[in-house]
Amino acid sequence: MANSWCATLKIETPSLAVVRQHREANTFSLLIVALLERGEPMTLDEVAERFDAVGIADFASARQALGRSRPEKPPVYKVGDRYQLDLHDEDLSLWLFRLGLRGPRIAYVPPPRPVVAPIPAPDVQLQPAELDEAWRDEHLGTWSAQRVALAVLDARGGPLTPQQVVDAVDLRTGRHILKPDDRYLGRKGSAIQVLDDGRWAIAPTGTHELLTARVAVRKRIEVARRYAGYRPDPAEDAAAKAASEQRHAAQAAELASLSRVLVAAYPLDKPQVVVVLDAETRTMTTFSGQGIAEARQLLATYDVIAAVEVRALLQALDFDPGDRRLAELGPPQKTRKLNSGRTLLLTTEMLIRGSCDIKKPLGDEATMAAYLAAGDLGKLAKRLQTDLKSLYSLYEYGRLHGTVQLRYRGLDERLSVPWAYHDEPRLGDLANKAVALGVQLEVVLGVAPDLADPWARAERLWVKSDGRAWQYWLVTDYGAGVDKTYVQRARLAVVVH
Repeated sequence: MANSWCATLKIETPSLAVVRQHREANTFSLLIVALLERGEPMTLDEVAERFDAVGIADFASARQALGRSRPEKPPVYKVGDRYQLDLHDEDLSLWLFRLGLRGPRIAYVPPPRPVVAPIPAPDVQLQPAELDEAWRDEHLGTWSAQRVALAVLDARGGPLTPQQVVDAVDLRTGRHILKPDDRYLGRKGSAIQVLDDGRWAIAPTGTHELLTARVAVRKRIEVARRYAGYRPDPAEDAAAKAASEQRHAAQAAELASLSRVLVAAYPLDKPQVVVVLDAETRTMTTFSGQGIAEARQLLATYDVIAAVEVRALLQALDFDPGDRRLAELGPPQKTRKLNSGRTLLLTTEMLIRGSCDIKKPLGDEATMAAYLAAGDLGKLAKRLQTDLKSLYSLYEYGRLHGTVQLRYRGLDERLSVPWAYHDEPRLGDLANKAVALGVQLEVVLGVAPDLADPWARAERLWVKSDGRAWQYWLVTDYGAGVDKTYVQRARLAVVVH
């Protein structure tokens, strides 16, 4: 019987002893399998013991390899000394597919191997139907003008005017180099003879070149027939695309229906003050002392819980998230190597500044500890409320862009965040819709907007595109370009007629 984790993922409980033989197996992926096999958090020592038991490596070697594999990266998270999985992380779904633990979202059915009809011998004259099959929308740029002309003259069975030859090729493809005034055709030694009336004909000495042209045409036919069965059927391709769009739309609708809450608490190991922010209504509720039990009841009404060190926070609150989605608002990676060779430690505060341009986004530990020591829970609550506003801005920025900005001295980079799901509409999707509908985007630029009225500073921009879905530009009415990374909020502008 599947454990609760595998039941949520709708997969059979994997066997580490079996998956270890998979070509995609490595230390990190086998850590994921060991966690799935157990169906509950594990320490690295416990994972190493399991590696030893199934013969992957002895305990000491396995423990060393696990420590070097950077185990604290999505979809694996560490709480205390135990590691657990984010069951809703899209990286986990990809690992399941790579390891053969789930099937593809769209099943691929290989087409039957086509039966290739026999190709006539080179001494058999070409037919117009063969040119149709070989040249239809093909690129003949590598074919010499002489070979193209020979094939047409052979298929038509006699001399033709230069323009008739070119027209015969144009009917099948426009990508060729043959011209009716080609001065090289008809020269001495050419396989094309120019008759007295100006028509082209196959020269008596052009037998070898003619046979070569026939072979070239028929080789194209042979290749086309061999791979004809592998070309997608337009109807099937359209149906598959429609099914994919329907699946994405359904997933987007499901994600849009999720209720979301952000949480901040202090101190993290034993919270005395807890503040929660409803992401839809943007209202905050504060709990302290005995009232923290009510915070647990409130959290139970939400589908998505977001916080810095969210798993450790919920554990400290003695709240079991079950199969809820958890959004980790801490840095998606711990460090960044600088060109100088120095290692930069990334912080949530750094990402809020770079993404939302909030100068003092989070309270410092010393100030909050002083509030707590003095028993001033009111000031502590206000500081947590301010922190939560900053975290909400970061959360919404990540949902809009799929990334957050790291801006530090010479660095200006994007970091993907695990709480932004692919099926949720992002800035690029809104831009494409704006182009399709011929409307502007209403955006908030620069500093993150006020929580109470996030659209107070909204302005309208035009979207310019070169036709590629991922390539677009935002411009003002005066044609000035706008850096997309400074967009804090975006929605389609409402046009009133």
